[in-house]
Amino acid sequence: AISYGHRPTIASILRKLKQQVQGEVTTRRPDMIKGLKDLGDFCLDVKWDFSSWVPLVSRILPSDICKITKKGARVRLDTTLVDFNDMHWVRGDISFIYNGDAPPEAALAVLDNEAEVYQYIRQQESELEFEDELDLLMSSDIVSAQLSTKPITFHREKSGWFWKQDRAEKFGNYLADIYSVNGMVLESRKRREHLTEEDLQKNKAFIDSFSKGNPVGLEEEGSPARRASLTPPQPTGVAWSEYINAPPGEFPLLGRRQVFKVSRKAFKAKVAMSEDFPMQVEMLLAVLEVVAPQFKHFKKLREFVEMKLPPGFPVQVEIPVLPTVSAKVTFTNFQMKDDIPTSLFKIPKDFVLDPNRFPDL
Repeated sequence: AISYGHRPTIASILRKLKQQVQGEVTTRRPDMIKGLKDLGDFCLDVKWDFSSWVPLVSRILPSDICKITKKGARVRLDTTLVDFNDMHWVRGDISFIYNGDAPPEAALAVLDNEAEVYQYIRQQESELEFEDELDLLMSSDIVSAQLSTKPITFHREKSGWFWKQDRAEKFGNYLADIYSVNGMVLESRKRREHLTEEDLQKNKAFIDSFSKGNPVGLEEEGSPARRASLTPPQPTGVAWSEYINAPPGEFPLLGRRQVFKVSRKAFKAKVAMSEDFPMQVEMLLAVLEVVAPQFKHFKKLREFVEMKLPPGFPVQVEIPVLPTVSAKVTFTNFQMKDDIPTSLFKIPKDFVLDPNRFPDL
């Protein structure tokens, strides 16, 4: 649809996709809440360290320690990363509170503890935001990126110069076996036959400025000029029977001639598995189901943990989150607790509702 360039068609498909996603969330919600209630109550620290092999990118990447607290069907995540502004991560004191017993529209709130304001995560975006997303889709590459894990293998790392032995390290009080993860391949497909030369130059200028740590200003003042539908491609004269009977992968061209690029990049990840760590993988996955939709890096972590890992709990993982960025995630300070105060999961009475505090949420 984006390649063809008909704006009403793209809008219709995008709305339907958003409705399907919301419907899936609503359908899964009872099972997710039950899963949370069935777990014990606990606290957990998650340390994130981001790195890149690109020097100029590496200097702007953040680190953070997130504290996760879970009680019944409620989850609280405290973080210090507030915003990304002019190539610098803005620090602060932010809390996400999920209450599975609350109505969907009030189930997830984000608190700015320094400004003493809060905002509920919106279930639906405004029409202006929807139109902005359409403009972005129509002026950017069509990208499909998938992390292939089919040929993945885990190998125990070795230590020692002459007499090699299986490598193990201590993380806090827990001994963990170190594995290298081989076979992780990020396959990226890009198409751009719908873009003009001006689009390509703008996109290239933005990427170049981003990598140099000096972003160009791309925001327009006043009302933005909306992206118009493209002129339809010339009819190809392909009959329906000819199309459906074509061999797989050899379908005749119906729209614009594709301009695409395929790239594959192999990643070597690491994971430290501890059979002594008191937390179970299922407990982590239950919490990540709540947290992951709000954070892309937590979503990547969830995808990795869902794989068939070696025995134990992954107390530390090194995973790719972007083609040039990796993250080292370390789990520490896990405690099962039965005295977690309910007040942690309530919005303080002196906090003021500010629906626009976090415009991207």
